[in-house]
Amino acid sequence: MEFTASARARTGTRDADGMAVASFVLGLVGLLVFNIFLGPIAVVLASMALWRGTERRGRAMLGLGLGVADLVVLAVLASADHTVSWTFGG
Repeated sequence: MEFTASARARTGTRDADGMAVASFVLGLVGLLVFNIFLGPIAVVLASMALWRGTERRGRAMLGLGLGVADLVVLAVLASADHTVSWTFGG
């Protein structure tokens, strides 16, 4: 089965849209848990989605912002705790 150029373009856009949504979800979840892993993944997925020309540009930008926020939250809480991991409380 051969793909035409328009079918490849639609598939590429759909993949980029999926990456934009995934970056948003991972960035949002990363604010709560596993921000050291989910933050960079959200940043990479959002960057790739924007580079591929996603139709969900706003969602990709939110994913990029949330990924960066994950890393900022980790840095602030880890510096307050003086360890790589952080916990709330005593």
